[in-house]
Amino acid sequence: MWSRLWLVPIGFAVGVYGTMIGAGGGFVLMPLLLLTYPTEPPELLTGISLAVVFFNALSGTVAYGRMRRIDYRAGIPFATATVPGAILGAIATAYIPRRLFEGVFGVLLVLVAAVLMFRGKTVEGGLRGPLPHEVTRTLVEADGTRHTYSYKPAVGIGVSFVVGCLSSLLGIGGGIIHVPALIYLMNFPVHVATATSHFVLAVMALSGTAVHVATGVFSSGVRRTVALAIGVLLGAPLGARLSNRVRGGWIVRSLAIGLGFIGVRILLRAILVP
Repeated sequence: MWSRLWLVPIGFAVGVYGTMIGAGGGFVLMPLLLLTYPTEPPELLTGISLAVVFFNALSGTVAYGRMRRIDYRAGIPFATATVPGAILGAIATAYIPRRLFEGVFGVLLVLVAAVLMFRGKTVEGGLRGPLPHEVTRTLVEADGTRHTYSYKPAVGIGVSFVVGCLSSLLGIGGGIIHVPALIYLMNFPVHVATATSHFVLAVMALSGTAVHVATGVFSSGVRRTVALAIGVLLGAPLGARLSNRVRGGWIVRSLAIGLGFIGVRILLRAILVP
């Protein structure tokens, strides 16, 4: 265990950043695991990443819950929809070669980063009236901040299923896809999107991790997971507090920059390394 202590500060950084932007931190952790353990099978690394994302999302959810920033009425059906997708993704990981896995992972990160950068200004909830088949929600945070926004539940459920599958397959937690979807497709305010996404990630990551545990592949990653989990449990509450001081536009731009840099690095490795 002592030889894994260097993973604690990495987990702390992942916890702070991942919780602050609502992405769970898996999109940062998984590339680091791929680069640090080049000979390990993808299913082991995704299992470690998903387990750490669960602890990060759980800790962040508690912090955001105290702020009353989570939309549970939307989050519960969205989280439920991620479960079958997460199970399918976790099972499929064992059948993907390492090089193909890295290539798909790198392309996905670059594409999401490009979409976020070119969309420009962040869309805030409540700027338009409800459209057909939408529901309208009003959420009041603990500090009195009021949000009113409208979204289509069917769209959220469909997106959540896809997010569950992809995130469990790639070990990234899914916030990098879910947060932009909540903001741009469903008109959620940025801070409500990050908090609600964290709640959804906790359920999704637990489902995917359970599959890896059941298949036995996770057994050799327990010590690494414990070290990383200690770090994220310490960092997640700090990330939630820092989110109060960060503007929504910066959150989206920060997410895009991080995704693009890491995605290119992973993609080049998949292409150039024999």
